[in-house]
Amino acid sequence: MNAHPTRSSSTAAEAAEERPMLPIRELLSYRLHRVANALSRSAALRYRREFDVTLHEWRTIALLGADEPLTVNRLARLAGLDKAQMSRVIGKLTERGLIEREPGPGRRTQLTLTRSGRVLYRGLIRAANERNDAFLVCLTPLEQEVLDSALNKLATLAKVLERSEH
Repeated sequence: MNAHPTRSSSTAAEAAEERPMLPIRELLSYRLHRVANALSRSAALRYRREFDVTLHEWRTIALLGADEPLTVNRLARLAGLDKAQMSRVIGKLTERGLIEREPGPGRRTQLTLTRSGRVLYRGLIRAANERNDAFLVCLTPLEQEVLDSALNKLATLAKVLERSEH
């Protein structure tokens, strides 16, 4: 760590002032957001057409299929939804017979996929892997490795910056 955080902060601020300001379309966060939205929109169309699920439902089923049982709170955090949104998604999936609620430790409710939910999960995850492969085909193995490393670094930094805002 730098022994003089104010000096490094002011130096970073000075360097930023000397650099020309990027328009929004060139900001990393904006570019990543646009790519992520495009990926999500095409996924939503395919999953709705082939499996009759929304994107939130797909993520819920996929997260449960990968790591069940989960609580509503944990599932909401993993899916990036608030608890109320996740509760609505779970309600719909429960009505369709894809998720079941079971008593867990304490007063927590554990969520798991039903047999029908597991069948749907296998189809969804197969389609998701096909989509993943289709996107990665335009990258060389080295580019895939670099992308993976860069995304991990960005995710770590984003979490640190988010915590510093509280």
